[in-house]
Amino acid sequence: MAPNIRKHHPLLKMINNSLIDLPTPSNISAWWNFGSLLGICLVTQIITGLLMAMHYTADTTLAFTSVAHTCRNVQFGWLIRNLHANGASMFFICIYLHIGRGLYYGSYLFKETWNTGVILLLTLMATAFVG
Repeated sequence: MAPNIRKHHPLLKMINNSLIDLPTPSNISAWWNFGSLLGICLVTQIITGLLMAMHYTADTTLAFTSVAHTCRNVQFGWLIRNLHANGASMFFICIYLHIGRGLYYGSYLFKETWNTGVILLLTLMATAFVG
């Protein structure tokens, strides 16, 4: 029988140990996926935000024109704009569900972790408010 490449190759072994053969308890539920979804949403927001910033115009008279340019002339610009706009909503939905899971399972009893999360939430809301 041939050796399994994912368990012997150095790079694939690291991915295997952190994604496939992750030592997690059997009673973990779907509620614990929201941390990963937050990471995916954040990476998507950063990438689409950087792509949109390349076509940004600070001049108020050209603001609508720059959005129209992004949607019409940039390849998949309409998709980038929609992913960025809807990704922000999805990000906040995942955050609220993540907080709800923490409240339901009593994670607020771990004061240091909970306070770190509150600080991150306030920073996130301030960043979203500024734009």
